[in-house]
Amino acid sequence: MSLNICCPHCSVTNKVPQERLGDVPKCGKCKSPLFAGQATNLTSANYSSMLQRNDIPVLIDCWASWCGPCQQFAPVFEQAAGQFEPAIRLAKLDTEAEQGIAAQLQIRSIPTLILFKQGKEAARISGALPLSQLKQWLIQQGVQL
Repeated sequence: MSLNICCPHCSVTNKVPQERLGDVPKCGKCKSPLFAGQATNLTSANYSSMLQRNDIPVLIDCWASWCGPCQQFAPVFEQAAGQFEPAIRLAKLDTEAEQGIAAQLQIRSIPTLILFKQGKEAARISGALPLSQLKQWLIQQGVQL
């Protein structure tokens, strides 16, 4: 079975056989790795394609530069990207730079984590979590890590 994977660099959708996700697949257009072990920055340019064109779950960290807990959580989220990809795509949304998207997502507090499956919100949780608790929460949401 092939999965649609949106390139974090050029936003082109790539079909990747599920059994080859761990083989460091590259984008057919820009030749960049589809999974680099780091969170993708969401912008108005790539937001809808990242959510709508990924068959794997997408976890968004909604944050702001002035938020202390957000700054404390940032290294944990990056570590999670390195450990949990390619089972899940991790993305960061700067709520100050992308206020329109933050309003659309109804962000009331930060940091807020939102899990999307097949382009639809599946779960959300607020607050900075240690890596072990983040992993446990994702497993509870049915993410196969």
